[in-house]
Amino acid sequence: MKLLAIETATEACSVALWSDGEVRERFEIAPRRHAELTLPWCDALLAEAGVARAQLDAIAVGRGPGAFTGVRLAIAIAQGIALGLDRPLVPLSTLQVLAAGAGAQEGDRVLAAIDARMHEVYWASYRLHDGVPEELSPERVVAPPQVMVEGDGWHGIGTGFSAGEAELATRLAPQLATVDAAALPHAADLARLAAAAFARGVAISPDLVEPAYLRNNVALTLAEQQAARAHKDASR
Repeated sequence: MKLLAIETATEACSVALWSDGEVRERFEIAPRRHAELTLPWCDALLAEAGVARAQLDAIAVGRGPGAFTGVRLAIAIAQGIALGLDRPLVPLSTLQVLAAGAGAQEGDRVLAAIDARMHEVYWASYRLHDGVPEELSPERVVAPPQVMVEGDGWHGIGTGFSAGEAELATRLAPQLATVDAAALPHAADLARLAAAAFARGVAISPDLVEPAYLRNNVALTLAEQQAARAHKDASR
């Protein structure tokens, strides 16, 4: 089975190729270069592996949450390739992809969080089962103080833990066994998750893929920014 995976929902640009169990990946922290890099990287990976586009069985895409532009780009490119080849898409949560890179063991719990800017984080929690992070709490976008988990021994991963003054990492420190606040999602993890999902029959028509933005506001107005800063100052 051969599958191409695209993940550009954060400042990291990443693509990967799953070819009969072997994974090849290109990954770079490249803000504002996603559109420039993604398609050439896809073609380069296919060429390196000696795989023609027509040999692909499916396309996987990180559907967000994350940066609006990055999420839209990944879905647009994945849809274009899938429609051109008449192949299905396997859309997966970028937070689940991030959780897959936490190095957790069977049964461990993972809290994945991405800096959403505007004093918020995207987050969800998972438990590792058969190598797959299974959702414990749904994806949300909230202010760091609203992120709550029960118990300890959690593996924290993602830039949400370094957002602002690392509030999330500091407040949840007693509950965290490990934390990697610099981690970004990798298309290699997306490819592994998507290959397993595809084998279970989890794939959809490209035109049915929906981005996970979690919020409608792309940016705060100046008045909203001032109000947010005033609220933050007053809460100190």
